[in-house]
Amino acid sequence: MDCCGNTKESIEKEKKVKGGKHMETKNIMLWAVIGVLLVATIFLTVKASSLGAQTSDGNGKLDTTGWTSNEIMNYEMHGTIPARVASGGNSAPASGGMVGGC
Repeated sequence: MDCCGNTKESIEKEKKVKGGKHMETKNIMLWAVIGVLLVATIFLTVKASSLGAQTSDGNGKLDTTGWTSNEIMNYEMHGTIPARVASGGNSAPASGGMVGGC
């Protein structure tokens, strides 16, 4: 017993409720999640800045010459870059019609 009349069992129980080993595990997990988010943020920032390298006149905007109006709208509204442009070719736009026949 301590000076307040608490037994060793009640003191240990109080430590676990206030934190103890369980709290240490939570802190480690919290820092791990923060670390993963930080790494992901840095990665995505570097990836986004590499898109700026595809500009033609250095104004920070992509060269949309040769894009269809639908592709331009998708880029402006959703940030979607057409697959043919992302792969390096800015040639003729993709066919908008149905492929195949009877």
